[in-house]
Amino acid sequence: MVNESNCRLQSKDEVVPFGGTGLDFFIYLQKNCIMATQSLFKEYIWLVKTIDRAGKISFADLNRLWVDTEMSGGIELARTTFNRHRDAILDIFGIIIECDRRDGYKYYIENNDVLHDNSVQNWMLSTLSVSNIISESLSVQKRILLENIPSGGSNLQTVIDAMKGSFMISAAYRRYGADEPKHFLMSPYCLKLFRQRWYALCRHRNGRMGVFSLDRFIEVSVSDVKFEIDPDFDAAEYFSECFGIVSEVNAPAERIVVRAFGSERYFLRDLPLHHTQTEIVETEDYSDFEIIMRPTFDFNAHLLSRGIMLKVIEPQWLAEEIRDMHIEAAEMYED
Repeated sequence: MVNESNCRLQSKDEVVPFGGTGLDFFIYLQKNCIMATQSLFKEYIWLVKTIDRAGKISFADLNRLWVDTEMSGGIELARTTFNRHRDAILDIFGIIIECDRRDGYKYYIENNDVLHDNSVQNWMLSTLSVSNIISESLSVQKRILLENIPSGGSNLQTVIDAMKGSFMISAAYRRYGADEPKHFLMSPYCLKLFRQRWYALCRHRNGRMGVFSLDRFIEVSVSDVKFEIDPDFDAAEYFSECFGIVSEVNAPAERIVVRAFGSERYFLRDLPLHHTQTEIVETEDYSDFEIIMRPTFDFNAHLLSRGIMLKVIEPQWLAEEIRDMHIEAAEMYED
């Protein structure tokens, strides 16, 4: 019989170490993964995904599913082990597994929104899941081709250290095409991963915001100058109207309609261009998608890269701009 003592709830006041910058636990994981075996991470991932998929699940039902896995070896999951796993999942991933006493002592993910958006938790769980699958497939490793994984090198650690301590960074940064680097003293507000590159959003001393690619830093260090981040700043909100890392303040968000032809519409359904994307027209040959975002040049570059598969329908000025860029590109091949 299930009793209250078997359902140990975690306090809302417990400190989740990765709720601040979001990337704190990424560094934590790099430093401490050696302390946890690969099998433990598999168990953590299985628990999170099983509970999330069920919505709510009793310990008895969870154990029945557990026994059916190869990981279990046919041995039930002890409640003490389960509670240790809950603590580890909270500590490493910042994911809270709670128990609802009023609903038959069923377990659920209290903050499951982090598993269904562009959060660091979701990214790391997906990465670890793939890593587990590949690690068990060494016999066919020559037939599994991967892309380079961005690390950001020591620059990533330096910027995060500055963010955690609220210290400005002193950096020498060389933009593409520049002969010499420029030197900056600036406040690191947030980090963003886009197209396999790490970027830092920093505030200059004059208040202007700028985005810097970590691999373009020639030198970067934590200064002894403290800064206070704007209390109203929200990293996700700052980039919410952007396609990637370009956030032109003079380009307000507007309604954009793109037409996807052939198989391109299926790609857009699986990998939306933006979180506001909705499909508004579907025909046998094409689909129209509506997006509310800033038409920045990195978005334009993506549209161009899709060639004849994507066409801008609205606004008219953007359609004409993309058309002219296609014409200019075609003219390069005339000679």
